[in-house]
Amino acid sequence: MSSLAWFGVIGASAAAVHMGVVWGLVSQLQWPALAANVLGFLLAFCVSFLGHHRLTFAAQQSSAKQALPRFAAVALLGFISNESLYALLLKAGMEYRLALFLVLLAVAAMTWLLSRFWAFRSRGVES
Repeated sequence: MSSLAWFGVIGASAAAVHMGVVWGLVSQLQWPALAANVLGFLLAFCVSFLGHHRLTFAAQQSSAKQALPRFAAVALLGFISNESLYALLLKAGMEYRLALFLVLLAVAAMTWLLSRFWAFRSRGVES
């Protein structure tokens, strides 16, 4: 399977975890949506890193030690974008699940590019 296809599968899995956690915390435990989004992000990060490192970008042969801090930076940038846009859409009155779905789609392209060309790129021989 191509790396773009794996990115879609892993990304969809991470997004499902993210959305499921948010939905469960908001609808079942009455958490505020933005607070639930933080926990959803953290759990989805684990799914995303493991899947992308082992499947999506495995051919780039970056070590987990090398890729994890870079991917964490990409994910943090994605989360800041996610949380900011999510807050704006919620403030505008959009339903929390639709807003989250749209935000996750918007952040995915940025994550793909930064992951592909920076986070999982092997540095080659280290000195």
